[in-house]
Amino acid sequence: MLKQITRAGLSLALLGAAALSTATTADARSGRHAAGIGGGTIIGLGVLGAYAHARERGHYRSCYPGRRHCEVVGQRCWYTRHGEYVCKDDVRCYRPRVCD
Repeated sequence: MLKQITRAGLSLALLGAAALSTATTADARSGRHAAGIGGGTIIGLGVLGAYAHARERGHYRSCYPGRRHCEVVGQRCWYTRHGEYVCKDDVRCYRPRVCD
């Protein structure tokens, strides 16, 4: 949940920086300020993204898919056109995540 909120906030900040840097103004000095704010925002977002990625990767670094486990969860039975009663197992398989 926090990851989604962070992404939304970063997207809005990037959108705001783009809007500020493309705004047309009559005063050249204001345009330089807007470009400076936009550039600083983009650099800040890059630093925050790198920090968040480094924290995430370290948390999941030692996890891997475990051995495959299969379980019989039911049976399906029917009569064939020759009158034989046939049953087939309904098998579900999964690979649990193993973390050290």
